[in-house]
Amino acid sequence: MNGTPKEAKGTPAAPAKARGRRPAPKEAAEAGRVWTGERVSVGEGHPAPPETPSSPPVALIPAGEAKPVPAEGEAHWYVVHAYSGHEEKVRNNLMKRVDSMDMHDRIFEVLVPTEDVIEIKDGQRRHVAKRTFPGYILVNMIMSDESWYVVRNTPGVTSFVGSGNKPVPLQEKEIKSIQKQIKAEAPKVRVEYQVGENVRVIDGPFSDFHGKVDEINADKGKLKVLVNMFGRETPVELDLLQVERLK
Repeated sequence: MNGTPKEAKGTPAAPAKARGRRPAPKEAAEAGRVWTGERVSVGEGHPAPPETPSSPPVALIPAGEAKPVPAEGEAHWYVVHAYSGHEEKVRNNLMKRVDSMDMHDRIFEVLVPTEDVIEIKDGQRRHVAKRTFPGYILVNMIMSDESWYVVRNTPGVTSFVGSGNKPVPLQEKEIKSIQKQIKAEAPKVRVEYQVGENVRVIDGPFSDFHGKVDEINADKGKLKVLVNMFGRETPVELDLLQVERLK
C-alpha cells in the first residue's frame, strides 16, 4: 500500500466540538445555590437564607376553652373573673401587658367597678371605695386571638365570663347601668343593721334606751327604732351613729 493509509471504514470522525458536560452537583449548588444535601454552615460558601417576616404568635388556648371568634373591628365590654381581693393588682398587671405587647389598638380600658360608701364603724363615719362586683373586672376590647391571649394569660385572671366557654360581651344597657352607678355623686351609706334587730341608743335624749329596728333609710343614714317608753313602744328616728348592736 502506498501513501497514508486510509481511515478504516466505519471509524468515527473526530468531534467538531466537545459537548457541554453536566456540572457536578456541588458546582451546580455553588452556581445556582441549589441544596446538594451537604450539611454546610453559614460562612463555608453558602450564604444565609434570606430572612422572612415571622407570623404573629398563635394564642395558646388551654384545654377545655373555646377559641374566640376573629375580631370584627368593634369594641365591646367583657367581664373577666379575677382573684377576689386582688382586682386592682390584676388590673395593673393587665395594663402593663397592654403596654409591653403594644395592644392599645385592641384593649382600650380596664375597669374595677367601685362605689363610694359611707361606712359606720366604732362610732365613726368613713368613706370607703366598695367593689361593686368582687372578683370581677371589666375590659373594653376588640376580641381576637391576640387580645384574648393577652387578657387570659395575665397573672390573676382565671377566665372570661360567657356562655359555656365563649366570652360574651355585656349588653349596652348593662354597661351603662354600671357606669352610672360608678359616677353617682352621692355616696351610699352602708347599713349593717337589719329590721327586727335589737339595739341600744348611745347618744341623744334616749341614750341607754334599748329598742328594736323598725325601718332603715340608708340614703339618709337614719333608723326608726321602737323604744320602750312608759310601757309602750314608741318609734324614734335616730342617726346610725346614735345606736349600737346589743352584744
